[in-house]
Amino acid sequence: MKRKAAFLLVLLASAALPQATFAKDSIKESIVQDQEIEGKELIGRWDIEVDVNGTPAPSWLEVKLSGYKTLVGHYVSTSGSARPVSQVFYENGKFKFAIPPQWEGGKMNLSVEGEIQNGTLQGTITEPDGKTHRFKGVRAPELKRTAAVKWGKPIQLFNGKDLSGWKATGKTNQWVVKNGILTSPQSGSNLVSEQKFEDFKLHVEFKIPAGSNSGVYLRGRYEVQIEDSPKDAHPNAVLFAGVYGFLAANEMMNKGAGEWQTFDITLVGRLVTVVANGKTVISNQEIPGITGGALDSKEAEPGPLYFQGDHGPVEFRKVVVTPAMK
Repeated sequence: MKRKAAFLLVLLASAALPQATFAKDSIKESIVQDQEIEGKELIGRWDIEVDVNGTPAPSWLEVKLSGYKTLVGHYVSTSGSARPVSQVFYENGKFKFAIPPQWEGGKMNLSVEGEIQNGTLQGTITEPDGKTHRFKGVRAPELKRTAAVKWGKPIQLFNGKDLSGWKATGKTNQWVVKNGILTSPQSGSNLVSEQKFEDFKLHVEFKIPAGSNSGVYLRGRYEVQIEDSPKDAHPNAVLFAGVYGFLAANEMMNKGAGEWQTFDITLVGRLVTVVANGKTVISNQEIPGITGGALDSKEAEPGPLYFQGDHGPVEFRKVVVTPAMK
């Protein structure tokens, strides 16, 4: 009888362990939530505009809490891809961080410092070459959609004859239409649609030569990468069909240079689906913020499509947009 009673006590104690562990974890989470975290007002995403010698340039910052008190993040400068920030330092109402150079010239780290004034992020960016620029930032919108999307009528955004409905961004326009093909024969200007869109589906057909690089920018802010990536390369966020610097395709679907290829892209709010050459490689994933090369950081607004033309030759033969109905 004594043995049976002892056995029952052991069983009861064992059964209570998960509850005790759960209770401890709940208390720990409550402590983290309730404690005063230095710089907690920085936590979140920020759409930033940098004053580069009088010209506005887009940038983006995300700050997160790591553990009990350490602030970390990701940063998109006025060029390049999203880069990790190992620590954001905060003291006396001001923050700062530094990251190694990426494509910028210069030998120093890129450094950012500033503060929040009346809900606005303000401060300075010092480039690796030593040049300093002022910036302002606002909290990025969530872009959540509460109703199911209803699609409108497809729009042929490229007429196969000329550049009607499109404009080049640079001083020299190298884009031409030959035999029904929209062609950028060499590096030069990017090409931007005159129409702007909010939520939409896009079908685009394209071809690039060996070693070339281009991209399709959604709302002018989020690049889906067109690149002659090796077929045996492990996918990552800067290769073929990735959302540049943020989202990697789950499979390398590049057919190779000189082949006509397709993207079917759906963008609703921040959620994107990318179908490359008939295979879904990104499925309803969130785009955290603007990518390098964005036209602006005004994420709450509709924006155009644009094709990258400054990284090498590229051809397009079909561009069809199906916008969401309002």
